[in-house]
Amino acid sequence: MKLTLAALTAVLAISALPTVVHAEDAPSTTFNIGLITDYRYRGISQSRLQPALQGGADYSNPNGFYVGTWASTIKWIKDAGTIAAVDTGNTQVEIDLYAGYKGEISKGVGFDVGGLYYWYPSNKITAIGGTSSADTFELYGALSYDVFTAKYSHSLTTLFGIGGNGAPSSAGSGYLDLSATFDLGNGFSLSPHFGHQEVRSVSAASYNDYSLTLGKDLGGGFSLSLAAVGTDADKNGYVTPSGKFLGKNYLVLGAKFSF
Repeated sequence: MKLTLAALTAVLAISALPTVVHAEDAPSTTFNIGLITDYRYRGISQSRLQPALQGGADYSNPNGFYVGTWASTIKWIKDAGTIAAVDTGNTQVEIDLYAGYKGEISKGVGFDVGGLYYWYPSNKITAIGGTSSADTFELYGALSYDVFTAKYSHSLTTLFGIGGNGAPSSAGSGYLDLSATFDLGNGFSLSPHFGHQEVRSVSAASYNDYSLTLGKDLGGGFSLSLAAVGTDADKNGYVTPSGKFLGKNYLVLGAKFSF
């Protein structure tokens, strides 16, 4: 969720790299930076329905191992404190750190497993009675076939500060992500998505989200996206300080440059 393309990937040492590396087998590092009209995560706005700046870096090895970092500007940490009338800090950035391994089980059937840590520097979510830090760690696993992907993420910590610290913990929450990407030709793609967020011990916080994204590859590392996003989340629970619903049906426009 927020800015400062912070903490470039702590590239872990890869054992057993061959002495002679062919170009097509060489490890690669890529970077990206983008702007989006609303940062939606699992259907819920993290940027108060306002634009966000985002960027990241990824390292991948031909053996299937990868590691990366990604960051985006956010507003929800401060907003949570405003709503609860406590000091939760003015954290304006989310930094994600992840690592995993991907490969192919059989021809056309792929897998991806790994871990993802969501870091909100200096957040004070614990100032809200009964909550824990917003920092969250999830393990994930995905299977893909042709254009289709099914992914499940499982939190080993409390989920974004929900519960814990004396209240029922949301650790063990899960998110199911079903998606596909269709190549429409001429650089266009269409990606439908359905997700279900189950929040353990806080059933009112559970919800479904859905989106349909039209992408356009402009070449030279530039791409555009237009997504129709929505949820059936609790309209009283997921709100801005002014009472606007953060999971409302919305069109989100994004632009990204990868290099």
